Amino acid sequence: QVRLVESGGGLVQPGGSLRLSCAVSGRIFVINAMAWYRQAPGKERELVAKITSGGYMDYADPVKGRFTISRDNAKSTVSLQMNSLKPEVTTDYYCNVQTFSGSFWGQGTQVTVSS
Repeated sequence: QVRLVESGGGLVQPGGSLRLSCAVSGRIFVINAMAWYRQAPGKERELVAKITSGGYMDYADPVKGRFTISRDNAKSTVSLQMNSLKPEVTTDYYCNVQTFSGSFWGQGTQVTVSS
C-alpha cells in the first residue's frame, strides 16, 4: 500500500511564505515524477509544480519565480516552498507521485492566504 502524507499547510498573511512537504511510504521501488497540484472548489485539479527523477522542474506560469519544488530521493519526500503568497492561491494542495505501478495522491493540505 502506498501512502502520501502532506504537511505544512495553514494560514499565512499575504506576502508570507509556507513550505509544504509530502512524505511517501509503502511498496514503491522507483518514483518517477513528483508533483504538487491544487484544486479550488468547483474547479479541476491543476498542476502547480513538478519535478522528475532527473531533477527537471516545471511550474505553472502563475507561480514561476515564487514557488520552488524540491525532492529528497533518499527520504522519498517532495517539498514546495511558496513565497510571496497571494490570496488567490488559497485552496487545497495535493501531493502526487508517478511510479511504474501508477499514480498516487495524498489527502491534501489546505493553504489559506489572508490578512
